[in-house]
Amino acid sequence: MEDCLFCRIVAGRIPARKVFEDDEILAFHDINPARPVHLLVIPKRHITSLATVDDADIPVLGRMLAVANRLAAEQGSPDGFRVIINTGRIGHQEVQHLHTHIVGGPDPVGPMLKRV
Repeated sequence: MEDCLFCRIVAGRIPARKVFEDDEILAFHDINPARPVHLLVIPKRHITSLATVDDADIPVLGRMLAVANRLAAEQGSPDGFRVIINTGRIGHQEVQHLHTHIVGGPDPVGPMLKRV
């Protein structure tokens, strides 16, 4: 997808501070980190969101989660981290390319959600 920000990063047309790459996924530092450790893990193949996945996407979704612990530990969050997948308008998905946020650091990340 020519106009997709993350597809352009995968293609090398936009620079990113990469921390991991294989044939299926790419992981890089978020440009606006919310925590001391804040990585994005994306499939190289364009998948719009978690709402659009099907059974054919299971291997890449598993791969994205399988590398999360190692990346979090290597980047400074060895005692735990949070994985966030924002999906759609209600989930505040800003880039329409499936991505996981790996967030952590030396201090706890706080409560998961604010009570309404």
